[in-house]
Amino acid sequence: MSGQGRLFLNAGLFQLGWFACVLGAHRPWLLLIAIACLALHLFWVADTFNEWRNLLRVAACGWVLDSALLHLGLFDFSGSTFVLPFWLALVWLLFASTLAYSLKWTRRPWWMSSLLGAVAGPLSYWGGAKLAGVGMPLGLWPSLLVLALIWAIVMPAAHGLAAQQAR
Repeated sequence: MSGQGRLFLNAGLFQLGWFACVLGAHRPWLLLIAIACLALHLFWVADTFNEWRNLLRVAACGWVLDSALLHLGLFDFSGSTFVLPFWLALVWLLFASTLAYSLKWTRRPWWMSSLLGAVAGPLSYWGGAKLAGVGMPLGLWPSLLVLALIWAIVMPAAHGLAAQQAR
């Protein structure tokens, strides 16, 4: 497969996995599709060990971030008050799988990833919240504004974490 084909495959696997995760909040069997998307990504990566290390580094930071936002009251996962739901943890692994591939174009200049994060981050959370039935107790607009500010920082930071693999 060509390099460009792999980029489209990576983006497509992420989108399919994202939908499977957020819809899997109420239909757990759909999470198998998300896991398959992640497995397919790992199948065509040359250095699987380093890719796993990269994915876990970024995802672990995302898990901490979303856990903090949960405990600060930005999210309400109906019933879960301590630990992130598995489907959201899986979304972070899928997101991390895009940084060195389909989202690589946003790495430099840094403001490109910051701009994408400020726009796409909150939209992803909003769409995911609607589909998964996650509450936003602060209200929609305040939550989106907070998420935009956070994701303007998260995207460049995630690229920095993903780039540590190459160092």
